[in-house]
Amino acid sequence: MFQAKARADTLKEVVNVVSTLVDEVKFSVTSEGLVLRAVDPAHIAMVDMSISKDAFEEFKADETEIGIDIDKLSQFLKLARGDDVIDLKHDEDKRRLNIVVGDITRRMSLIDTTGMSDPKVPNLELPAKLTVNVDDLVQGIKASETVSDHIALIATPESFEMTCEGDMDQVNWRKAKKDMESLETPSSVRSLFPLEYFSNMLKAVPSGSAVTMHLGNDYPVRVEFKIANGKGEVRYLLAPRIESGD
Repeated sequence: MFQAKARADTLKEVVNVVSTLVDEVKFSVTSEGLVLRAVDPAHIAMVDMSISKDAFEEFKADETEIGIDIDKLSQFLKLARGDDVIDLKHDEDKRRLNIVVGDITRRMSLIDTTGMSDPKVPNLELPAKLTVNVDDLVQGIKASETVSDHIALIATPESFEMTCEGDMDQVNWRKAKKDMESLETPSSVRSLFPLEYFSNMLKAVPSGSAVTMHLGNDYPVRVEFKIANGKGEVRYLLAPRIESGD
């Protein structure tokens, strides 16, 4: 059983976070809220999200699983204003999610979750940890998008910087430790990523939010931030290979 009421802007935040990586997802529902773990088709990026029941206007649920087509949900949510309250109810007999926005009801068929395993969260020891405003990061990303399709993230005890280098041009964004919320690293680390992945992740972060990143050398990075007025937590992971669960 699952039935809830939620503000449209809360649901839109959830959809934005997930749609950066996957089109179809499995929500694990409990009496305490929703949990989702999903890996993109290339097994490079992972989203690990938990939404507390406190993020909802009303929430009643037993333990269950719900498979959602994110694109269908996203299209329907475009009908709602941010302050609209949306009714959600799981019709278990017909395997549908009934969604009500004002006078409109959408009876959305659900995806079979039988073959949708939970990915394994890699146990990574990442030496650098920093917190910075997402709007600053997005500014650096926008400046880099016309230069190259990869971006380097570099953390030192004194600063954090993003560098993008093309055949002819280079963009460098740098923030000193004194101008950041926090920066902890015992030594310099440098990671190189596909710019598109990193850019899409940051675009899903609500403007003005603090983003915490954990960096290692060569590739892995973990990005953490809050959604749903602090009632939801999101963790993105970029790594060379993320394994699916059993």
